[in-house]
Amino acid sequence: MSCLLETPDKPVAIPDGNPQEELTPLHHNTHVIAVPGYDRFKSLKATIPIVVFLLPAVLFLVVFLLYPLLSSFQLSLLDWNGLGSGERFVGLANWLRLAQDQLFWKSLGNNLLLAFFSVLIQMPIALILAVVLDQASKSSRVLKILYFLPLLMSSVALGVLFKNVYDPNFGPINGFLSAIHLDGWTRDWLGDPRLALGSVIAVVCWQNIPFYMILFLAGLASFPKELSEAARLDGASDSTIFWQIKLRHLQGTIRTAIMLAVIGSLRYFDLIFIMTDGGPEGASELMATYMFRTVFSSFQLGYGSTIASAMFMIVTLVAAATMWLTRRYETEVK
Repeated sequence: MSCLLETPDKPVAIPDGNPQEELTPLHHNTHVIAVPGYDRFKSLKATIPIVVFLLPAVLFLVVFLLYPLLSSFQLSLLDWNGLGSGERFVGLANWLRLAQDQLFWKSLGNNLLLAFFSVLIQMPIALILAVVLDQASKSSRVLKILYFLPLLMSSVALGVLFKNVYDPNFGPINGFLSAIHLDGWTRDWLGDPRLALGSVIAVVCWQNIPFYMILFLAGLASFPKELSEAARLDGASDSTIFWQIKLRHLQGTIRTAIMLAVIGSLRYFDLIFIMTDGGPEGASELMATYMFRTVFSSFQLGYGSTIASAMFMIVTLVAAATMWLTRRYETEVK
């Protein structure tokens, strides 16, 4: 606690710490007097810069995250087309309708399928590419750039491109199959309800694999080379070093990648909207595309807000469950 030293002439303030190391011996009639509130003033003064720097971020979150979220839940209690002032309070009617909406549950199932295959396909391929490029020579910089190109492309351009690739009449896939006399394998890739979702998932994975590859490369770059050298001196092979040492080092990175893949898949919109628009017959419908069409095509703002609110709760629950499972696995491995 800060205090004052009362000398025969005038009191002198001593800061917090060990006064005996900073001052010479005091006069025999010097008295120590506590200064009430001095510590509180110093802590308040130190807090001001923290508040100043955090305030813009907090305001941004409140305006662009918290307020829209609360507004979405509020609108979910209304029957409103979003135009004019004809809104009508309906309570939980929209939520009851959502619970019985088969198309919503089908879109949720498609989102979960997208999340499952995103993790199943993207993570192993990205990890293999990262390991290969990490062990390659300096010429691998060119390969890194080439592998990263799909992520740099606009989703709109990519959707239009692969929509033409999958074209049943003029697309190169069916053209190649016909050229090698496999006409029986030609399909309407985006028009067949059994193939539409899988066709788009393949493009989604191809576009996003480079992102996770770079993420794993960054994790491998932070791996201490001394550990590998010590393991080799003990007779460990390259495969043993990877599975027993490097992979454990990458567990945090892998958990982060899985979290990003799952959350991104549950919120996915763009390529599905461009390539199939949720069709045919809702076979590739996702929660985001269903919400978009409900609000902007059917003009059901209240019900669309209900779908958006349900999306938020589902993404939060699934993300929390994914985090818990991956963290539990990491603890068991360690």
